[in-house]
Amino acid sequence: MTTAPTRRSLLTAALATGAAVALGGPAPASAGAARLRLPAPTGPLPIGTVALHLAGGRRDLMASIWYPPTPAATRFPVAPWMDAAAMHALLASADLDVAAAPPRTAGHEGAPVRPGRHPVVLFSHGAAGHRSEATIVVQELVSQGYIVVTVDHSDDSYSELPGGRLILPDDNASITPWDHARDIRYVLDRLEELAAGHNPDAGRRPLPAGLGAALDLGRVGMFGWSKGGTATALVMNTDHRVRAGLSLDGLMLSQPPPAALDRPFMLMTAVYTPGAEESGVGEFWPLLRGWRLQVHTEGAPHGGYCDHQWLIPQLTTILGRSDEELHDWIDDLDPRRAVRVQQAYPLAFFDLHLRDRRQRLLEGPSPAFPEVEFVAQL
Repeated sequence: MTTAPTRRSLLTAALATGAAVALGGPAPASAGAARLRLPAPTGPLPIGTVALHLAGGRRDLMASIWYPPTPAATRFPVAPWMDAAAMHALLASADLDVAAAPPRTAGHEGAPVRPGRHPVVLFSHGAAGHRSEATIVVQELVSQGYIVVTVDHSDDSYSELPGGRLILPDDNASITPWDHARDIRYVLDRLEELAAGHNPDAGRRPLPAGLGAALDLGRVGMFGWSKGGTATALVMNTDHRVRAGLSLDGLMLSQPPPAALDRPFMLMTAVYTPGAEESGVGEFWPLLRGWRLQVHTEGAPHGGYCDHQWLIPQLTTILGRSDEELHDWIDDLDPRRAVRVQQAYPLAFFDLHLRDRRQRLLEGPSPAFPEVEFVAQL
């Protein structure tokens, strides 16, 4: 497999170009009228979202709650993929002095909440990442009736607090998967406050009416990408509120390492397979004592389960890059197929374990997904 450029440099370049074009601003000479977009979710429900500032723990955190809203959601503005100041900092980290705003999502900010109770899924990002990097998966789950809570892990993310204060990755902070796990447990505590009728936002900013009542905290799942995948296992080791966990190419390495689990866990691997160098997946697999499944997407790079696989090919078209350069970045996984995998398999996993709906997709190889190999299951 070809060694790809760093995740941060690729995504920075994609955002720098795509955001400028999307807003009709200056674009590279080769760009023409092209602009980057995220794929639409396939579910029947619209999407609402609201940001939450959480303080009082070990450090301030920003989170977003994504939820099914009423049909009136279309009257509300759509949310950006990242806050503008955090985006600028991300660009500056790669020495790109570009005035850019992020692509827009399908989430309508502050829209009224759809009546009813919905299972809750939490997301933990990778190292030096941000809570938006798996928006394709998040939006698909919400369009199918889930509430998803995404979390910026401060000192390991690009995040902006209310009032404009930036929190950036700190190379001296040594944020580990255990820190991610502690953040998620803290967020879960705040969600319980929200469900009890309180507003956990540090500034007591208004939240959409009915949001707390919509949280079904008896049906909680979690997924994470890379370091966030490892954190998912650690949360489940230490907090029984999370009933099912999904790792998107997580390394499964930490000190201390993940321990045995008797609840459902699924591994979607790309680079960090059981036999890969610097991978703890081989040691982690025997620790799964409940329902378990490992699938491997042939030709997927490490970022194949994130928005990167969809955004980067658009960037190469805008910049007029060669097919060889594109292959170096995304390997052999067609971006359109990557999106379908991202939309189908996490949804099937959570539908099975949080909604008790049989999923034939998880019972064996599917002709609809020839690139997805069933490596091991129980």
